[in-house]
Amino acid sequence: MPGYKTRNLCVRLGGHDFHIRALSDLQQFADPDGLAERAGISSSLWSLFGQVWPSGRVLAEAMSSFEVAGKRILELGCGLGLASLVLQRRGADIVATDHHPLAEPFLAHNAALNGLAAIAYRDLPWAVPNLALGRFDLIIGSDILYERDHASQLAAMLLRHAHVDAEVLITDPGRGNSSLLTRALAAQGYSVTELRSRFDERDQLPFRGRLLSYRRGASATDGLCA
Repeated sequence: MPGYKTRNLCVRLGGHDFHIRALSDLQQFADPDGLAERAGISSSLWSLFGQVWPSGRVLAEAMSSFEVAGKRILELGCGLGLASLVLQRRGADIVATDHHPLAEPFLAHNAALNGLAAIAYRDLPWAVPNLALGRFDLIIGSDILYERDHASQLAAMLLRHAHVDAEVLITDPGRGNSSLLTRALAAQGYSVTELRSRFDERDQLPFRGRLLSYRRGASATDGLCA
């Protein structure tokens, strides 16, 4: 027995149903071999990867219509991999990354649940350079700025893995750290476009959640359909 409980969900994205295995609730925790502890993941944070979060839905929905032809795409903090599953279904060149020890098996299981080929996965602790990963044309992530130091870590990672004309697309539920990323990326020549988004049916105008698109030189969100 794995030591944790799961549930099966059906999530509608881009007009298609995706079957997702998720943790049953936020109380789940199992680290018998100490893998999470060695990765720096506390028991209070352990279950966060295994939930379907509103920001993940927003990013996955955006990827259902984003222009992806010919682009090498990197998802950061993929968790259950909603956006990567949508992109895999569309035939995109996607590499999913996370640092949770169960992210890879959950991603593989969810790909199989939906009849998709296995999605390329890499363990990617942000503070440890991995130059073998290469560079990407589109880098995406959902709710990955929940600690103040994440902005500087992400900015440093983009120096290593973003092509000069790459776009960076982040969904942020309004935690207050996105301005730190915007300032850090401005120093690298990026400009930002913000699209306010409803992350939950209870959200009221003006929405706190936003879709952040960073580009150098060109107008951001070129790949988004109106």
